[in-house]
Amino acid sequence: MNIYIGNLSYTVKESDLRQVMEDYGTVDSAKLIIDRDTNRSKGFAFVEMPNEAEAINAIKELDGAEYQGRQMVLKEATPKRSY
Repeated sequence: MNIYIGNLSYTVKESDLRQVMEDYGTVDSAKLIIDRDTNRSKGFAFVEMPNEAEAINAIKELDGAEYQGRQMVLKEATPKRSY
């Protein structure tokens, strides 16, 4: 399951995110979204977890939890819309 994680501190690194999510199960990938122009984090990321039950549990436990001074938003990622 692909998970959207929003409202992240701009200092969070992919390795930090992976470590937090691995407390809830196997993580295939963690991708922090970076602004092309400034090369800084945009404050959100996507994490891929292969086990759906673990992913749902991570969302349930971490949505609204404080991490590095900000309340994280976690939900199942929806496919990118095409226009």
